[in-house]
Amino acid sequence: MEKKQFSVEQIDRIIEMAWEDRTPFDAIKYQFGIKEQEVISLMRNNLKPSSFKLWRKRVQGRKTKHSKQRGEDVNRFKCSRQRGLSNNKISKR
Repeated sequence: MEKKQFSVEQIDRIIEMAWEDRTPFDAIKYQFGIKEQEVISLMRNNLKPSSFKLWRKRVQGRKTKHSKQRGEDVNRFKCSRQRGLSNNKISKR
């Protein structure tokens, strides 16, 4: 399997999307072409160990992170109340 290379900005966006409660892993796969397991590896490699543990505890079993477990009435990747991004800094590491 070929490992994908991402820019710092792309890694930052993937981390941000993974932290968002309502953004499913399918949205990350759609936008960046990486599966849930690859997102987990990316998070493990780019977060502090304590931050990674908090994130894993938070997303494990969360219905909103898995499209198949969401209600059929939810057909978007982004929460309707979510603010837009503007010059997001790489501050999650």
